[in-house]
Amino acid sequence: MTVLRTTRARPGRLGVATAAAGLLAALLSAGPAAAVPDPGDAPAARGTVSERQQADTRAAIANGEIPGVDEIVHSDNIEHVANIPLTSIRGTNSDLAFQGDHVFAGNYDGFQIFDISDPSRPETVAQVLCPGSQNDISVSGDLLFLSTDSSRSDDSCQSTPQSATEKSSWEGMKIFDISDIRHPKYVASVETACGSHTHTLLPQRKNVYVYVSSYSPNAAFPDCQPPHDGISVIKVPRDAPERAAVVGFPVLFPGEGPDGGGNPGAPTNPGVSKTTGCHDITVLPSKDLAAGACMGDGILFSIKDPERPRVIERVQDNINFAFWHSATFNQKANKVIFTDELGGGGAATCNERIGPNRGADGIYALTGKGDKRKLLFRGYYKIDRHQADTENCVAHNGSIIPVKGRDLMVQSWYQGGVSVWDFTDSRRPKEIGYFERGPLSADTLTGGGTWSAYYYNGHIYSNDMRKGLDILRIDDRRTDPAKRIRMDELNVQTQPDYFDDFDD
Repeated sequence: MTVLRTTRARPGRLGVATAAAGLLAALLSAGPAAAVPDPGDAPAARGTVSERQQADTRAAIANGEIPGVDEIVHSDNIEHVANIPLTSIRGTNSDLAFQGDHVFAGNYDGFQIFDISDPSRPETVAQVLCPGSQNDISVSGDLLFLSTDSSRSDDSCQSTPQSATEKSSWEGMKIFDISDIRHPKYVASVETACGSHTHTLLPQRKNVYVYVSSYSPNAAFPDCQPPHDGISVIKVPRDAPERAAVVGFPVLFPGEGPDGGGNPGAPTNPGVSKTTGCHDITVLPSKDLAAGACMGDGILFSIKDPERPRVIERVQDNINFAFWHSATFNQKANKVIFTDELGGGGAATCNERIGPNRGADGIYALTGKGDKRKLLFRGYYKIDRHQADTENCVAHNGSIIPVKGRDLMVQSWYQGGVSVWDFTDSRRPKEIGYFERGPLSADTLTGGGTWSAYYYNGHIYSNDMRKGLDILRIDDRRTDPAKRIRMDELNVQTQPDYFDDFDD
């Protein structure tokens, strides 16, 4: 049973002990000392921790340094409005998309649609079984898009796992018709090189362009050959989605050799992922800009020609960033937040030993105009609510909270919970609200926590990998103006210009 508590002790000695054993211990060394494998949002997993770490976790719970197992805690300005637990679809929950009074929730087993016309009483509208990780999800008009980044026997929703060494194996994009919201209809699929880990929509009146992010090629995979140094671009006619097709593969990291020109990773840059593609892209259509988080690189590119996006700036952080995971523009488009998914989402990195700069957000100023734009580092943000060695915790998916004159964001941190933070002062970002559960276990490193936390029409929606959909409300003078912003549709990776695109 969960209880509510609105205060939380400051971090103490929790986390001074070494982090998870085995492979993760190499990832989490105090300095970047070993190559980081391509992680990218692994599903919930279990791992061993030492007896000392178990004892530290139990002591921290007893001392009030962290919440108890499954205990819910939150700041005074956040209310837990509702929860919909996992039911017939019991895989790992993933990303979220929004349209009208509905939220669309991805899951490794398929997706779910919920009616949120009354956020305090959400109702399940549809559940679609269609296995394939991660089932990253977006919507545009009558179309729903679903990413498959696991090698399958075919493109059907009845497919089974099959080795990527088999030429007949399939990975890529699935497209559904949601004109009948209660009965989604699978209408098209498009196979893409190395599958589709995530995707980003660039909607237009007649067509929807889809930027497909994927990575980790292998010479043994017929459909995922190195160098994989770009993204797939799919064009989907709205009135004939069955004609969807790949129209290009723009190279973002040109260079000689089998891996192209991205970050080489180890041994050149120990502890940094080698760039073999992109993990996630956010487009800002109002400015013809996109920001890409590409494993060992952060990039900015022009999308004036949607079929031929063009890189105009590239940055690296070979000291503190292990895996560039996602990107978010601020409202004025003069800052970009990049996240580092140290340990791939399966490690305990929110502790004193790992420190405040690794597994964190990097805040970059966006300066200049046109092709002369530059990204300049300004600071890091990481939650200072230290988590147990049994809790996977690292920066993950979030969105802007639209308030004029301030830079506010809500963000998931896996078992670190939901953080609301202010980066108006880029060099001194600070948390202004939070919601979290205590560890899933005090004895083992058990993967879970919130995958995505997004602000939509006055509420925060969090898709917890194991606990289901949480709906939160924040009441705070700094965020209250955002309640006036009402949207008809939101895919966070298709970032709106809130004050031009919607009523204020």
